[in-house]
Amino acid sequence: MTLVSEHIESETRERILVVAERLFRQIGYQKTTVADIAKELRMSPANVYRFFDSKKAIHEGVARELMGEVETEARRIASQPGPAKPRLRELLTTINRMNTERYVGNSKLHEMVAIAMEEDWDVCVAHIECCTGIIGQVIADGVASGEFEAPDLPLAALCTCTGMIRFFHPQMIAQAVNKPTATIEQMIDFLFRALEPRQAK
Repeated sequence: MTLVSEHIESETRERILVVAERLFRQIGYQKTTVADIAKELRMSPANVYRFFDSKKAIHEGVARELMGEVETEARRIASQPGPAKPRLRELLTTINRMNTERYVGNSKLHEMVAIAMEEDWDVCVAHIECCTGIIGQVIADGVASGEFEAPDLPLAALCTCTGMIRFFHPQMIAQAVNKPTATIEQMIDFLFRALEPRQAK
């Protein structure tokens, strides 16, 4: 396959995902068909199936794009210079903000995420692992600078991510709206206490 044809194939895949996301937002994942996506793109359903072997594969591709945007922003924050503590706070609040903005106010996208979580797609597992790894990177920076103490870094990252699940998981964010709960700032402060060097406690 030539570079030109590879570029065209990549471009077509991207166009399919863009149109699919728009239709998922407008009419919902369940109601959107591959024929709907093909019609918007002025191509045949068979041509769409050349790039994605099922509607689920398209859905996974859209989910991967949306989650990838969160991961890109998380990596940007994690790689900034300066103390680890404010970076970790910004990282955790940004993941919460992005998931809240994109999924909670949009019932159609919320439906898509709910289906993804129920079917436990590999893309969701990979996203959680990626976010946990980025959190671990910032905690490691904090350990190196003396801001944090974490003898077991992978466990510290996993516990931090688990502690934030109510603020990360789109369904849990939506369900907790207008219900009594700790604020995100209170939860982050609580987790920071667990990461503080022992002499500082």
